[in-house]
Amino acid sequence: MSADTHGHGQTHDHGHGHDHGHHDAHDHHGGAAHGSRREYWIGFLLSVLLTAPAFGLVMTGVISDPRVTAGIVMALAMVQIVVHMIYFLHMNTKSENGWTMLALIFTAIIVLIVIAGSLWVMYHMNLNMMPGMGGEMSSGGM
Repeated sequence: MSADTHGHGQTHDHGHGHDHGHHDAHDHHGGAAHGSRREYWIGFLLSVLLTAPAFGLVMTGVISDPRVTAGIVMALAMVQIVVHMIYFLHMNTKSENGWTMLALIFTAIIVLIVIAGSLWVMYHMNLNMMPGMGGEMSSGGM
């Protein structure tokens, strides 16, 4: 039988230096830090502090221009994404030897390209598919 045999009372040596049956409290699996209760509370409080103003802006209508309100809400949402990544997902430049941060940067670039491309296509489709509806004055009436 090999060292991989999954019988009772046998260790499971998969060649990567630890036994699957026994993990101590400080095992960090590839450098990813586990959060403390204090970090989770900080993340929770920051999330509430970022959600409450956005909710208040939308529900009260204190700013008359909906574009300004949407911009503020989106800015608060982006900050909240960062809070969640740091305090709940424990992403930083040291976890997984920096690969999680590299994956995050790659994902952000792809998302920005998709969003910008989609907005560009929708704007030009609206402009070209519905003449006279895009805000331009037609020359037939002058």
